[in-house]
Amino acid sequence: MVKFGWVIYNGHLPGNKFKDFAEWIQEAAAKRDINMSIIKNNHLIPTLSQEGGTITSLSGGPKPDFVVFGDKDILLAKQLELTGIPVFNSAEAIAVSDDKAAAYQILANEKLPIPETLISPKVFPGSTAIEQDSFLQAGKILDFPLIIKESFGSFGEQVYLVHSSGEMLEKIKEIGDKPFVLQKFISSSFGKDLRLNVVGSKVVAAMKRTSHSDFRANVSAGGEMESYQPNSEESQLAIEATKAIGADFAGVDLLFGPENKPLICEVNSNAHIKNIYNCTKINVADHIIDYIIDKLSK
Repeated sequence: MVKFGWVIYNGHLPGNKFKDFAEWIQEAAAKRDINMSIIKNNHLIPTLSQEGGTITSLSGGPKPDFVVFGDKDILLAKQLELTGIPVFNSAEAIAVSDDKAAAYQILANEKLPIPETLISPKVFPGSTAIEQDSFLQAGKILDFPLIIKESFGSFGEQVYLVHSSGEMLEKIKEIGDKPFVLQKFISSSFGKDLRLNVVGSKVVAAMKRTSHSDFRANVSAGGEMESYQPNSEESQLAIEATKAIGADFAGVDLLFGPENKPLICEVNSNAHIKNIYNCTKINVADHIIDYIIDKLSK
């Protein structure tokens, strides 16, 4: 019987978005008579030695039956798994989701529809000049305008729309040694997209996001949201994308491709759930806890 869990969030990030997620999970668990302790990632100390690895909690207490991992501290998540604790989502799923280039690589390998994407070559820190030839070729392949998207970023930030080779090269110079992808711009989805929250093999909530002033539709960037009923193609694609990266639950962003065919924009293993609740009145945390209870019982 599942009785006790941890929900982990990052203790060094400002604002309440990440703690909010933890509190919603805690409240959902309480409805199922499960006691969840909210713990900052920096209050758990992974210790490695010849005898193996352990996790020391600054607050003490018993070992949890499971962990809901609302952070991107991948090494901590992995250490929890190595000590035998079930972690949702897994360290591997979080790592893939957090690295957009790696996620697109997996989605493409699964033959799932994504915008045409080129992965930038690795640049080591301290490189004095970046060769331009491959990027000029990328501009010819993708045409302008095109999207430059840093591999690591959230809330629609670190995503840029560039309209010429000169603007592209200037942005690449600014990005420097950070990894990124170049991507075909989907003009049919300018300022609008879908967010589908998937838990297990089911879409549990969905909304449409719209911006009247930006190519990105993220609510955090000023986009408006409305409840949305996805069709079967959109739902199936979101479920397949979640499974492809190995996540138990995710927020999948879909673009409106040509002829209104959905394309996968991103798969977020640590998707926040407050906005979609405000929009749909569906509490995704309830579905996450029910899914975990069912999975652990098997």
